[in-house]
Amino acid sequence: MKIERLSQDKIRIFLTFDDLLERGIKKEDMWREIPKVHELFSEMMDQAYSELGFDASGPLAVEVFALPAQGMVVIVTRGKLEPVHHDDAIDDDDLEEVYEMEVTLEESDLISYSFRDFEYLLSAAKLVNAHLVQGGSLFSYKGSWILHIEPEAMGERQYDTVIAVLSEFGEATSVTRAVLEEYGKTVIPEDAVKVLCSHF
Repeated sequence: MKIERLSQDKIRIFLTFDDLLERGIKKEDMWREIPKVHELFSEMMDQAYSELGFDASGPLAVEVFALPAQGMVVIVTRGKLEPVHHDDAIDDDDLEEVYEMEVTLEESDLISYSFRDFEYLLSAAKLVNAHLVQGGSLFSYKGSWILHIEPEAMGERQYDTVIAVLSEFGEATSVTRAVLEEYGKTVIPEDAVKVLCSHF
């Protein structure tokens, strides 16, 4: 489980499928209101507090993105607590339930991998090149190379092969294109794999 702060009121949590498996949670369970998912969420909030000082009190908007063969990305945004309009003071039991979660679920097919070393990126690109018709965008972000590939033109077998190769050389990442375009640098906007293979 990796947690990073996106802003004062927003954090991103990256859960691998191993993280879910360890807790006996299947991918589709994230869509359900079950005790195991609540325990996982509490664990995530405790870790966010101890690592980042992120206080999860008040209403929370939770977005869950499923990434293929990589895991889940959970984005938690802390909202402003509405003022209480009645005379009853909120007691501690009520505060426990203030995790007023508004959950949005999305599934992304985007294949996204991070490479610390340009040589690893090149090795991966040369191996996956044969399996891609076209595609891929390359970004530079926080000292890493990040390759995004849209899998639209891929068959299931190609898709599995591409994921296997990228996993060997890089690490699955949950950084979105919007974040990369705003805070990183676009190195090769399209056909990144073919461009890398033809230039190096």
